[in-house]
Amino acid sequence: MTEAMITARNIEHAQEAAPAANRPRVAYLTNVYPKNSHSFIRNEILALERQNFAVTRLTVRASPDLLVDACDLHERDNTFILLDGRIAVMLWPALKRAARRPRAFLRALGVARSALRHGGARLVQCAAYVLEACRLADRMEAEGIRHIHVHFGTNPATVARIAIRLGAFSYSLTMHGPDEFDAPERLQLREKVADASFVVAISAFGRSQIMRWAAPDDWSKIAVIRCGSGPQFMNHVTPITDAGLSGHALLCVARLSPQKGIPLLIEAVAMVASTRDLHLNIIGDGPMRPEIEAQIAELGLNGVVTLMGWCDAQSVWRAMLAARAMVLPSFAEGLPIVIIEALALGRTVISTQIAGIPELIDPSVGWLIAPGSVTALAGAINAVLDAPGDQLRAMGHAGRERVEAAHDLDENVADLADLLRPLA
Repeated sequence: MTEAMITARNIEHAQEAAPAANRPRVAYLTNVYPKNSHSFIRNEILALERQNFAVTRLTVRASPDLLVDACDLHERDNTFILLDGRIAVMLWPALKRAARRPRAFLRALGVARSALRHGGARLVQCAAYVLEACRLADRMEAEGIRHIHVHFGTNPATVARIAIRLGAFSYSLTMHGPDEFDAPERLQLREKVADASFVVAISAFGRSQIMRWAAPDDWSKIAVIRCGSGPQFMNHVTPITDAGLSGHALLCVARLSPQKGIPLLIEAVAMVASTRDLHLNIIGDGPMRPEIEAQIAELGLNGVVTLMGWCDAQSVWRAMLAARAMVLPSFAEGLPIVIIEALALGRTVISTQIAGIPELIDPSVGWLIAPGSVTALAGAINAVLDAPGDQLRAMGHAGRERVEAAHDLDENVADLADLLRPLA
């Protein structure tokens, strides 16, 4: 059975659950959905549907990504866009609510005004938040939904805070970091936690950062529910192979953005490749691609580093199995799902001692380095290349066991379902 068949079966299984009328109903909202780098949200939704929930997908904006995964394409066709550019369609729900429920509308405006006062948005953005919240409230009322779960404590959480003033709604929130923790006061994290029915952190570190900015009375509503690997990584049909362990290929899966530290990785690869065989494949794309391409050319690494762009889950799966190790030298993170996926496939990982990463990576399963150190990164790459196959194999099995114990998707989403069910 191919990985594409596994993905298709996963979708069908979710859709074959009990009729929607007999299932608890919730809405999911994020800023952009679906998105190539946010497969963890898609996997969580599908796992929640396996828990017998009916989930309405909502996104603030349409995804600008060129989607490459068949499951993401399916999700795109089943996602409602709040900010779709149709001015009349956007204005009508707001005008209707202002006329019919003026007090509720004024309460909603108060939240938008507070975001403006804290510098979390400009006036035009705040107006857009109100329009989006009115469309969100209309959609939820039309589908008989009373609870919305939001991913990320940025603008979608602001929209949800406004929306719960417009009707008999509640909301909950998953915060990932690092964006929320970079500007907690501007984003009004304290207020967002206070308004939420519960808040999910994806690591103990993340919970501590939410606690740092939330009122102590609200700490009890913060739960740690870790992200899980998708079924194509945890339930792979092909056994874990040793093919990649005998080679000198490394893999990085990351958005090409400043927080991922890719220029540092390119510099480290140049240091190592000057004395030994090495090849680095980078799966991902983003705003830094032109300068990364220029850096690769300047250092003469065109035959050593390959930028593969975004790939579907099956291609990522194959690339991980063909690699000796996964490398992610991030400067800022939550807890990267690609690390979980690599460990699930028995691959060791090189990453940085930041955020929630040390909760998963230690010397028994990988290499942790000081962030921002090119010499430490080059040293870890050399260590991976020098490590005998038996050592890498043992580390890979230990990593797989760790993911099975703490990052099983369906087990973790069952904990989320327990929190959502009384609110749905």
